[in-house]
Amino acid sequence: MFKRIFWLGLGVTAGVVLVTKAEAYVRANTPKRAREFILGEDQDQVASRTLAGLVRQFTQTMQERQDELDRRYLDRFQG
Repeated sequence: MFKRIFWLGLGVTAGVVLVTKAEAYVRANTPKRAREFILGEDQDQVASRTLAGLVRQFTQTMQERQDELDRRYLDRFQG
């Protein structure tokens, strides 16, 4: 269990760092119009939008997996 939490935390941290670094690179090396196309009009909230998207995707995947497990095993325990 500890390994899973560790690797999940490491993956989330790496994702946030990579997105932040990529965003900084794009801001420094692209013209304004290209930045707006890539990052959107609200460029100050890219990191928080990305993190919210990651959390939303994780939650959705977790719920799908839970539903799959419920379908597979719940009928065994209901008698």
